[in-house]
Amino acid sequence: MKQSLLLVFAFVCVSAISVCAQEAQPQQTAPPPANPGLDVQGIKTYLLGPGDVVDVRVFGQPDLNGTAQVDSDGNLNALPFLEVPIRAKCRTEKEVQKDIQIAYAKLINNPQVSVRISERNSRQPATVFGAVRQATRIEMKRRVRLNELMAVSGGFTERAAGTIQILHTETLMCPEPGEESESAPIDGTRIPLQVIRIADLRAGKADANPLIRPGDYVLVTEAEPVYITGAVMSPGGLYLRDQLTLSRALAMVGGARKEAKLNDVAIYRQVPGSIKQETLHVDVAAIKKNQKDDFILQPYDIIEVSESGMFSKDRIGQTLMGALSSGFSGAISSTGTYLPTRIIY
Repeated sequence: MKQSLLLVFAFVCVSAISVCAQEAQPQQTAPPPANPGLDVQGIKTYLLGPGDVVDVRVFGQPDLNGTAQVDSDGNLNALPFLEVPIRAKCRTEKEVQKDIQIAYAKLINNPQVSVRISERNSRQPATVFGAVRQATRIEMKRRVRLNELMAVSGGFTERAAGTIQILHTETLMCPEPGEESESAPIDGTRIPLQVIRIADLRAGKADANPLIRPGDYVLVTEAEPVYITGAVMSPGGLYLRDQLTLSRALAMVGGARKEAKLNDVAIYRQVPGSIKQETLHVDVAAIKKNQKDDFILQPYDIIEVSESGMFSKDRIGQTLMGALSSGFSGAISSTGTYLPTRIIY
């Protein structure tokens, strides 16, 4: 009894620690077990494939009852007393049942056959990960499109960079008319990668909502950072989303301060394949006046907005006003009486 109580107590402690860890890390890096939210749909139209197992029952003939697995050629070969294999690949259980009934009719008078799929092993799950609310694996028991996977995974996070990468690991097993090219063997000389823009998916474009194959890896790319320092309202890092421009990035940190030198904003950019940096100079003031095109940022850019000099044309007014304010405040006594100030030339 004491050992049982200790085991229960240990299980409760482990469960509590697991829950705390999940709350502390809401974004999972490894996909959890398959999500059942999409799995239970479309089973009636499920098409058999290699590895699937069916349970065959013949009424009144117990010697003919049993299970059979679809082989690599897509056939059922293990049915008793049947020399000709039954074609099963890309067919429903009802279609297979009809063929088995016809085959046994040559041996038995009016056989009553029942076929039920007991195991669905022919399709690997699709995996969704990256900048989504919940990384997950989806069992592909029916035809599924990209927007359904995004809904099941909880949608995009604020770190989504703007693109979705779909890596195909298997060919389409049961293509419909017009999809024959998808069933061709994958070319080993190139990566079968498809890139979709999130903006196109949200806009409802048909080509941005493709069918997801079994075994696909769907990665919602995470944004990489850029950094803004200097004379801006809220210096810090930003996630680099699709085609982020310099003027938009400045707006996202609250804009530039009054003393900012906008005609010469420095951008420090890593030289590809080197530890060195190059310095780019951008005239944001000209961009605001539509005199120049906006500047497209790249990952890990460092944007430095410097301040204008105290006596530059942009700050001369502020400098003089500050000097006058300091002079007048210094000429007021602690009792509040104004004391005239002599200016020596």
